[in-house]
Amino acid sequence: MTPHEFLKYTAATNCGECGYPACLAFAVAVTKGGVSPELCPYLKREDLPAEFNSRKQGDGLKAVDRSQDDRDMALVAHLKSKVRNLDFQSLAPRLGALWTPEDPEVISFSYLGRPVVLGPETVSMAGEQLVDPRDQILLYNYVAFGGGRVPDGTWVGMESLPNSISKIRTLATYCELRLAGRFSGRAGELSRLCHEIGGIAGPGDQSADVGIIISVLPHVPLYLLFWDEEPEDGFDAKIKVLFDHNVMDFLDLESLVFTAERMADRLAELDG
Repeated sequence: MTPHEFLKYTAATNCGECGYPACLAFAVAVTKGGVSPELCPYLKREDLPAEFNSRKQGDGLKAVDRSQDDRDMALVAHLKSKVRNLDFQSLAPRLGALWTPEDPEVISFSYLGRPVVLGPETVSMAGEQLVDPRDQILLYNYVAFGGGRVPDGTWVGMESLPNSISKIRTLATYCELRLAGRFSGRAGELSRLCHEIGGIAGPGDQSADVGIIISVLPHVPLYLLFWDEEPEDGFDAKIKVLFDHNVMDFLDLESLVFTAERMADRLAELDG
């Protein structure tokens, strides 16, 4: 049973009496983490399918998190195996990276304005080993793709990329809506922080209050467009992220959405 299927057995009021902040989080803990449905005081056990009658108490969302971590680390290991036999010297120019004969087993490049050094076994950022598996997946994936057609300033929305329908809402949730709400009424501060991570002004053919191109990775620029709120006209602040039309030569859709999420993370971090 999926979490959303289980949700219909709950009161869906997000009361928190089960110990979880929302009914959906509780549904995930029950269906994926083995938590007892009886933690919900409003759920009738007799209404549940038989599969819930003889279950041992599990670790809830902790088990889900561990499972995701295991999958992430397995993917990191897989991507490292793909990178291990690559010719970094010939690969570096195609990725906008730097290779030197003094240290031939690594390449270096920028990740949201911070220096990255990547080798077949380890990757560091700003001199410290990178431990978050999601960042490792992104960076090793960028290298494993091997480069392609360089960005040429032809910008498209996520909806114009192939098979992207399921990712549009994710992009909005983790980047566009998040940043629009945070910087509403603060266009100048958003512009300043974008420039702080290496952003440059975009072409002047947009109506946005802020239009800045941020290179998350050397050949993966994101064009951030921000229209500030206009309370007198009833308009909320809005952000739209555009991508170079060749971007899928460098990353898959999942990783591409993550670049936008990490851009939002970085701007929020700098904003304090």
